[in-house]
Amino acid sequence: MTAARVSIHGGHSKEFGDANDSTLEEIVRTYADKGFEWVGITEHIPPASGDFLFPWEIEAGQTLESRMERFTEYFSVARRLQREYRDFMRILVGFETESYTGYIAHVNSLRSRFQPDYIVGSVHHVRDICIDGPPEWYAQAVEEAGGIDALFCEYFDQQYELIDELEPEVVGHFDLIRMHDRDYRRRLETPEIEERIRRNLEKIKELGSILDFNLRAFEKGGSEPYVSSSILEMALDLGVPCVPGDDSHGVTGVGLHLEKGIEVLTQAGFSTDWPLPGATAHEN
Repeated sequence: MTAARVSIHGGHSKEFGDANDSTLEEIVRTYADKGFEWVGITEHIPPASGDFLFPWEIEAGQTLESRMERFTEYFSVARRLQREYRDFMRILVGFETESYTGYIAHVNSLRSRFQPDYIVGSVHHVRDICIDGPPEWYAQAVEEAGGIDALFCEYFDQQYELIDELEPEVVGHFDLIRMHDRDYRRRLETPEIEERIRRNLEKIKELGSILDFNLRAFEKGGSEPYVSSSILEMALDLGVPCVPGDDSHGVTGVGLHLEKGIEVLTQAGFSTDWPLPGATAHEN
């Protein structure tokens, strides 16, 4: 039986997100044209404060107010597309979190206001420094944490807080912290880091949530998706489901590396009877 084409984490557009091109409708049409059974559209949330606008957003004249207006429009357009494409594929409308000062109240407020079908709980910041960006930002986070092992520990501690407080139906790119670390395979297996990984996976299992098997790692120079093989084995042992996410940023990212991701999951022993986010997760 051929695995269904799905993406649990996708749909970042130029219109509403940080893609270089493509409207959300163009991205959704591409998913339909490529025969996807279902897809989760999970745009990034607007920042909790002006401190978390990126330099290029400020240069472009974006503000907290304009970002919130754009996010409101995103939900309107995404819900329209959800209705218009229902005969072709199932679309779930969600959003992707941040995790910096003030994020818990901010995410809960957005969740209450917009009523997403599910959320992707993602950590992109440690000590309010973005670790999902240029190497110099990552180096600053390493310095402030007091070393790269300490940074990994803080990342997984912050991730645990996010999972515990927000109970996201999906946990995004679980080990993103490895992005600028060439020695990450060894580091992930050091006792103080490995025990945090296991704790977080056990919490995900307890909630009935899903791991995003994030294929965009290949586009960022990674040799394997987020999550890494050692974590994947642990997730399988614990019974944590893992579902592909192309993390598409524009139409060129739709379905990118999906076959490779499905092959890795199949060879690892995961079921390709993909659970829908929210269908097996906790009730809000």
